[in-house]
Amino acid sequence: MTAASSATSASAASAVTGASGRQPIDPRVGCSTISLRRLPLDEALRKIAGAGFAEIDLGALPGVCDHVPFPLPGERVGPIAGLVRDSGLRVRTVNADVGPLDDPALTPSTVAARLEPLVRLAELTGAPSVTLPCGAQEGPAHEGPSHGGPPRGDEDAAIRAVAGALAAAERVVAPAGLALLVEAPHFSRLCHDLSRALRLREELAGTPVRLVLDTSHVVAGGGDCVAAARAFGDRLAHVHLRDAVRGDIHRSIGRGEVDFAALIRHLTAVGYEGHYSLELETHDVPEAERPAEAARAGAVVSRLLAEAGAGPAPTR
Repeated sequence: MTAASSATSASAASAVTGASGRQPIDPRVGCSTISLRRLPLDEALRKIAGAGFAEIDLGALPGVCDHVPFPLPGERVGPIAGLVRDSGLRVRTVNADVGPLDDPALTPSTVAARLEPLVRLAELTGAPSVTLPCGAQEGPAHEGPSHGGPPRGDEDAAIRAVAGALAAAERVVAPAGLALLVEAPHFSRLCHDLSRALRLREELAGTPVRLVLDTSHVVAGGGDCVAAARAFGDRLAHVHLRDAVRGDIHRSIGRGEVDFAALIRHLTAVGYEGHYSLELETHDVPEAERPAEAARAGAVVSRLLAEAGAGPAPTR
């Protein structure tokens, strides 16, 4: 841990464990339902709203967060959308998994069929985007049932296959006015470090697909969040926040090596207009304390935004 990140983590840890719940949560700071993945969706939404958040990422990740079932039956779309609308929470993105995009057996028609109800869900909840992962699940951070295994063929071919599948998926969501995002790097996926994520970015050049940066996956893979944000440039659309150390993505804000202050200062300086979502899929907090932990973490990030001089941003 660098001196700067150590100081930042210590400061954040102090705020998280203190009375930071008094800090209003910035409207750009949301809370993914993955943070409360073990609760039923309606209860998770109530607790997120009660913690002071106005926005969520809606988790639809089989084996990780089953708030949205996989595959999503058409008749379930309306009731799930109704729960979200009734909560009063905005949805920033539907964070979904439709299968291992580097698997040649996963046909474009299958991807489209799995995406279509998610697109409808995004429309009904007002979400502006759908987020997909960057390849098959693999590696030490993998949780839940595997969609695949080692890359099929060579790694470059697998990354090209993911890019091609994402480009095809974007053509499915675009007619509904939605953006398609990809989370990369992801410590338990094909593009599990920054170098592979940047190769995927290169393959996506010329497409509208944009990137989600997850701080925990960057640091767990040995990378630096500011360097990642700088490399992503204007392709960066959204940021997931969780702390980490190398090899471990499951730390609460302030209990790892992520330099959140440096990242937020950089993004503010370059005019980033996207939002941030706490994705607190952590192993260091008892289940009963997760809503309070989310509120404290939201206050920490809101304070860092204020200190960086980030002015109000549109909610859409």
